[in-house]
Amino acid sequence: MNHHKRDFSVNDRLLRICGLAAIIGAISTLAAVLLLALIHLFTNLFFFQTFSIEDRSPALNTLGVWVIVIPVIGGLIVGLMARFGSEKIRGHGIPEAIEAILFGKSRMSPKVAVLKPLSSGIVIGSGGPFGAEGPIIMTGGALGSLIAQCIDVTAAERKTLLVAGAAAGMTAVFGTPVAAVLLAVELLLFEWRPRSFLPVALACAVAGFARAFVFGTGALFPMQTQPPHMISLLSCLVAGLLSGVLASGLSAALYKLEDLFAKLPLHWMWWPAIGGVVVGIGGFLEPRALGVGYDVIGDLLHQHIAIQVALAILTVKAVIWVVALASGTSGGVLAPLLMLGAGLGTVLGAVLPGHDTALWPLVCMAATLGATLGAPLTAIVFAFGLTHDSNALLPLLAATLVAHGFATVVMRRSIMTEKIARRGYHIYREYGVDPLERHHVDEVMTRDVNTIDAATPLADVLARHFGPEQAHRAYPVVRDGALLGMLDRAGLAALAGASQAGTIGEALAQESDAAPAVALPGEPCRLAATRLAVHELERLPVVTDKESMRLVGIVSRSDLVKPARAHFDEEHRRERFRGFRRTQPLRKP
Repeated sequence: MNHHKRDFSVNDRLLRICGLAAIIGAISTLAAVLLLALIHLFTNLFFFQTFSIEDRSPALNTLGVWVIVIPVIGGLIVGLMARFGSEKIRGHGIPEAIEAILFGKSRMSPKVAVLKPLSSGIVIGSGGPFGAEGPIIMTGGALGSLIAQCIDVTAAERKTLLVAGAAAGMTAVFGTPVAAVLLAVELLLFEWRPRSFLPVALACAVAGFARAFVFGTGALFPMQTQPPHMISLLSCLVAGLLSGVLASGLSAALYKLEDLFAKLPLHWMWWPAIGGVVVGIGGFLEPRALGVGYDVIGDLLHQHIAIQVALAILTVKAVIWVVALASGTSGGVLAPLLMLGAGLGTVLGAVLPGHDTALWPLVCMAATLGATLGAPLTAIVFAFGLTHDSNALLPLLAATLVAHGFATVVMRRSIMTEKIARRGYHIYREYGVDPLERHHVDEVMTRDVNTIDAATPLADVLARHFGPEQAHRAYPVVRDGALLGMLDRAGLAALAGASQAGTIGEALAQESDAAPAVALPGEPCRLAATRLAVHELERLPVVTDKESMRLVGIVSRSDLVKPARAHFDEEHRRERFRGFRRTQPLRKP
């Protein structure tokens, strides 16, 4: 009978965590609205000297050569904020969130929740070539973490609430809740369990509805291309390959420049101001490269920019983005990658056959994003969420997976994990079902158990079970088939010295009121392994249930090696097909 086994583990706290995630989703939406308002406010202050939150492009400024000074001022302010406020505001947000999740028990400080959106508003508002998504992911994550730190939750539950805030923030900025959930799965959660997936998805749903109330419904860049043709497949392969090259080149250039900044004989506090000089010069040469650039992305997708102009904008954008990000300032990577990928597609659209030219900016945009982040599914759904172009889904799938495959082979780490690796932490991005999760205790346990009868005189136990012929480190003590406890040599010595009882069963009853640690037949092997580690045991008795405590087997550390051995065979033993063979039906346990 396997009715006690389940596809997913039971979590009686799931409803509570989902409720908290929904609240965090709403709060993260408010944080996103505030962040966008800050960006607009500082853009108007820096470039137009007006106190307003009207959405205006910095490209419309009339400052002339003085525009070079604006990013320098912004970089100087943020450098001071990072030096005397919190160093965690440096960077583009997602690596910092990953580091907090994996190595900081998902704890983030109140300073980050306040200073990250403020610093990002200043940087982007002063012309920094960044998007709002990285900062809002960090800010939403910090808000989720802070709320979790105020209540009684585990570190795993705190991680879920941090990621819920981060994904909800991304949803609020872009209006792409499904892509935000996939980003959480591919980059932040490092697991696929209902206990984390459901709260994060609920937070994104709440943020999606709340965003519609604030910003309205509809795609950020609505468009509709023609259905793809068979010849488009070859073009998708070319576009994906070149997008992978672009993604790899941008990542390599970024960290080469970071190394150069690290060699400067100046404190890192001054680096953003130095990067601001390059941003300012780039903004003077090509004003549309400044700021978030959503208007430029829209124009590229709708082919409103000539190829020569697009090349100029994108060359400047690539240079100032890489330099500014390497300087350690505060800003996101998604919007710049979207622009650079769309620019590549604009150029390729003139030569790639098999489709209308409007498709390729969208395809290269998603492929570049997926290859750079190492999150292809997120990029595909993200591109669809931004445009609602269902005809583009198949080309998006083909090109993005090619780009991701190229980047996986060429690059050791993605732009998300390289920064963390440079701090001494390696992150392995692949994950699958643990062999110990796939198998249950009754599949590996020893059923023929050597036990000690509770009626055995205390004086005889040492000679019978712990003498020269001792076979096991510990033995279960049973009475009429029911487990009373586990006994090892040290436990026997303690009982013999403290108890006056005649039998081992009486001695155990006098000395211990606590129930022994046990395993159940239907429990995953992972749970049994964890229990062995927590209680520092070598063997764990297996009982039918905790009420009757009827012993049915015993599981040891050596038993738990069996699933790993089977997994090794699946991964490394090569087999060749040698014809059909008659197979024997599986025996029921």
